[in-house]
Amino acid sequence: MHVDMDAFYASVEQRDDPALRARPVLVGGRSARGVVAAASYEARQYGVRSAMPGARARRLCPHAVFLAPRFERYREVSAQIFSLFHEWSDEVEGLSLDEAYLDLSLVAGDWEELTRIGRTLKRAIADRTGLTASVGMAANKLLAKLASDYDKPDGFVLVEPERVQPFLDPLPVRRLPGVGRRSAERLNEAGVLTVGQLRATAPDLLTRMFGSHGLVLAERARGLDDRPVRAGRVRRSISQENTLSEDVHELPALGRLIDRQAEEVSRRLHAKGLYARTVTLKLRSSGFSTIPRSRSLSGYTRSASVLAATARDLLNDWSDWRSAFAVRLVGVGASGLAASPEVGELLE
Repeated sequence: MHVDMDAFYASVEQRDDPALRARPVLVGGRSARGVVAAASYEARQYGVRSAMPGARARRLCPHAVFLAPRFERYREVSAQIFSLFHEWSDEVEGLSLDEAYLDLSLVAGDWEELTRIGRTLKRAIADRTGLTASVGMAANKLLAKLASDYDKPDGFVLVEPERVQPFLDPLPVRRLPGVGRRSAERLNEAGVLTVGQLRATAPDLLTRMFGSHGLVLAERARGLDDRPVRAGRVRRSISQENTLSEDVHELPALGRLIDRQAEEVSRRLHAKGLYARTVTLKLRSSGFSTIPRSRSLSGYTRSASVLAATARDLLNDWSDWRSAFAVRLVGVGASGLAASPEVGELLE
């Protein structure tokens, strides 16, 4: 899965200030030599794009609202989004604050299940942040990225194996990763305008035009990509989850499982020399609805008893699930991690 937030910086600004909604908003580019960092979709209608010089953006859209970037705020929202990614997979490759690949091969057993997860994650992002994301799902990173770009904003595209070539072939060759502006011009001059035409081009011709990179382009035109998802981001939390063999409704059974999970989280915190400030309980229903609940502590801890008691309190505070929520997954997590909190901030 590839998830790409829509006009992220500009969308955060419009969310935080209702007066900016439905108006063309540009983040950055305020000075004579400044560059636009993000453009809302209202501004893009005038031809404004990110990385465009601010002076040109102002000529194209003189009534746009230009804002100074608030990167600390964007990082805060990004942390919320990535925490949702990690609820579904440990294999998350962050490309930027607003974009990531997720390897869901251990979670989704088939394409239907992957689609359910995608819709659940997309809805959770909207509920937690008030922002929209475009989601692409496929068998590899190349196709997932193209799928998420296909129907922005607020897109949701699944490319199943039998749809790979029907999806790829009509795309302009410039849309293919690895085909820059100059490469596209050379291909167009040779009569290669679409990915389908690139796929039909003789490999020796592509080699003469682009060297060994020509063979890479030929593979990509066929939808081939064996790059793994590389989880390179620093983890912001430690958690233990269990998918249950049978749905559970009873509170005592869930409490006993929470106790065991808290002990495992505590063990891993000790092993890494870390302490946590926030405890999270996650419950997922048989219908794949996910309900996370979190509580920040008055200090830092790695005590199994403190983690378990807090998670149990979160469970007890949430009573609506009992009649309408069959639990298929339970998880206890610890976040707000620190290696050396002040002695006065430690909880036993």
